[in-house]
Amino acid sequence: MTFDSSPPQKLSVFSARYRWQFIATMTEIIQVHIMTLTHGIAVGWLSPSLRLLGSDESPLGDPLTITQASWVGSLIGLGSLTGNIIFGLLLDRLGRKVCMYFLAIPNMIYWILIYSAQDVTYLYAGRFLAGMSGGGCYVVLPIFIAEIADNSVRGALSSMAMMFVSIGMMVGFTLASYLSYKLMPCIIVALPVVFMLAIIGLSETPQYLLRRGRDDQAEKSFYFYKNLTPPTSSDKEASKHDAAKIEFDTFRLQVLSGGVTESISWRDFINVPTLKIFGLIFVLIICNQLSGSFAIFNYTSHIFAELGNNLDPNTSTIVVGAAQLVGIFSAVVLVDRLGRRVLLLTSMGGMGLGELSIALLKCFASEEFLNQNGWLPLLIMCLVVSIASLGVIALIFIIIIELLPAKIRSIGTSLSMATFSGFIFVALKIYPTMIYDQGLAATMFMSAGMCLFGFIVLGLFLPETKGKLMTH
Repeated sequence: MTFDSSPPQKLSVFSARYRWQFIATMTEIIQVHIMTLTHGIAVGWLSPSLRLLGSDESPLGDPLTITQASWVGSLIGLGSLTGNIIFGLLLDRLGRKVCMYFLAIPNMIYWILIYSAQDVTYLYAGRFLAGMSGGGCYVVLPIFIAEIADNSVRGALSSMAMMFVSIGMMVGFTLASYLSYKLMPCIIVALPVVFMLAIIGLSETPQYLLRRGRDDQAEKSFYFYKNLTPPTSSDKEASKHDAAKIEFDTFRLQVLSGGVTESISWRDFINVPTLKIFGLIFVLIICNQLSGSFAIFNYTSHIFAELGNNLDPNTSTIVVGAAQLVGIFSAVVLVDRLGRRVLLLTSMGGMGLGELSIALLKCFASEEFLNQNGWLPLLIMCLVVSIASLGVIALIFIIIIELLPAKIRSIGTSLSMATFSGFIFVALKIYPTMIYDQGLAATMFMSAGMCLFGFIVLGLFLPETKGKLMTH
C-alpha cells in the first residue's frame, strides 16, 4: 500500500476551493445519488408490498406462497452479485460515466415490471434487475466519487451513499404503505430518467481519461472538478509556470506512476501486500454481514415481537430508520475529522455491546418486565442501528476503495462487492433460520462474537486510509 508521503492538503472551510468541493461537488454527488436513492426505494418497497401480495387482495390474483415471497425477497441479492461482476468488468472498458447511464436501465425496467405484473415471474425478473442496478451502484458510484473528490472531503462525500440508500428505504416503505400498488411505480419510474438527464453535464473522471491516454480531456476534467482556472496564456512555456498547470502535471505523474496504463496480470493480485489487503477486506465484509448489520434491518419486526415490543410495527420501523439516518449523518460529519479506523472500531465495539444487551434481555428479562417497559426494546434497537450506521455500514465502501491499489481498483472493488453481495444473501438466509431454530439470544450472541472478532483483527491490522492518494 502506498500512502501520501506528504501531509494531505488541508482545505480551510473559508477557502473558495473548500466551498466548491462542498457546493459544486455536493451538487454532482446529489445528481449521481438519485440512483442510490431509487435503489433504496426499491428495497423499501418490499416489506409493505409483500403483505399485500400475500393477502387475498393480491393484485396478482392468487396470494404469494411463503416460498415465492422468499424468492421475491432474495433475488435482489443474486441480481446485486451479477451487477457487481458485470459493472466491475465494464468500468475500465467503458468509463465511469457510460456505466452510470447503464445503471438506470435495469431499475427502470423493474418499475415497469412491477406495474404490469400478471404473475410472480414478473416480480422475480424485476427484483433481479433491481439488484443488478443496485450492485452496479455499489461498484461504479463510490469509485466515481472517490476519484473526483479532494482528499480532505473524500470520506464525507463517499459515505453519503448509504445515507441516500437509507432515505430511499424509508421513502419506499412509506410510499408502499400508503399509495396504491399501481400508482407507486408510475411515480418512481421517473427517477431513473431524471438521473440520466442529471449526469449529462458531468465530465469523465481525470484518472480514467489519463488511463486511456486522453491527457487533454483529463486536464479539462481535472480543472472542472477542482474548480481551477485553466492556463490563459497561449504560450506553452509560460503556461508551464501556471499554478493550475503545475498541480495537474503533479497529479498526472502520480496517476501514471501507479501503473494504471499497464496491463493487469495475475501478479498484481498474487503478492503479499495485495493479499494482505484482500484478507482485511474479507474480514471487513464477513464482520459487516455476520454481525447482523443488514439482517437486523430486515427482521426488525420479528426481533420486536420476540422482545415484546407493544408499539405499532410500522411506527417502530420508521423510528429505527430515522436512527439509522442519524448514525450515517454522524459518519458523514466525523469521518474526515476522526478518520476511518476510529469510527469503524467504535461502531463495531458499540454494535457488539448493543447486540449483547439484546441477548441478555431475552435471556434474563421476565415477560412482566418486558410488558411494563415496552419502550426498552425500541431504544436498544435504535442504539444498535445508529452505532452500526456510524461505521460498520457507512464506511465499508470508502475503506475498500482506499485500501485497493489504483491499478486493480476497479476489478478489486468488483470482486469485493460480489463477495459482499454473496454474504448479504447468506446472512438473509441464515438469520431467520437461526432466530427460529436457535432463538434470538443465541443469534445475538453469535453476532456480538463476530463484532468482537472484527474489533480485534481490524484493530490490529487495518491501517488508517484517511488522506491516502487515490493515484496509488
